[in-house]
Amino acid sequence: MIAIVDYGVGNLRSVERALLHVGAEPRLTADGDELQRADGLVLPGVGAFAPALEKLTESGIGRRVVDLAKRGKPVLGVCLGYQLLFEESMEHGRHQGLGLLDGRVVKVTKSTRLPVIGWCRLTLEDESPLWRGIADRSYFYFVHSYTPDSSRHTIASTEHSPAAAAARLNVMGTQFHPEKSGPDGLRVYENFVALCG
Repeated sequence: MIAIVDYGVGNLRSVERALLHVGAEPRLTADGDELQRADGLVLPGVGAFAPALEKLTESGIGRRVVDLAKRGKPVLGVCLGYQLLFEESMEHGRHQGLGLLDGRVVKVTKSTRLPVIGWCRLTLEDESPLWRGIADRSYFYFVHSYTPDSSRHTIASTEHSPAAAAARLNVMGTQFHPEKSGPDGLRVYENFVALCG
């Protein structure tokens, strides 16, 4: 079972449909016991960093995700869910993140328009099980105004996002939306599910 962490923010149903499509057994949940029983966690998100982090903190879900990640459970963050994995964000002030990936989230500066909306080529910077079957310079779908500025855990970049994807052992994430990125995006979810065993 793959738990989609339901903390009141995000495009939960589209992530659920994508996971179903690749043969996973997804479950939308905020229940700590279900998160613990899950083979892997997907932390989705759409919106602003601070309100999302507040919901994770107030509910205790953020602490549970960090604990399970530190014990080796695979975690995939998507878009805002990916940003929340970092040490801090500069979106509307300075806010501490979950600290599972090093680096900070900043406003996109290398784009002529904000938010960045649309298909962008992804440059694969490092090997990762997420990229199995994915060609370098493939297109993925982005919707964001903030992005991690850098990370020693970077595994992919775009011209506007130097850490468009990152991974540290069992913790990984993408700034793009795999569920909106066609066959290659579905392949990313399929690869994550395979990692979860």
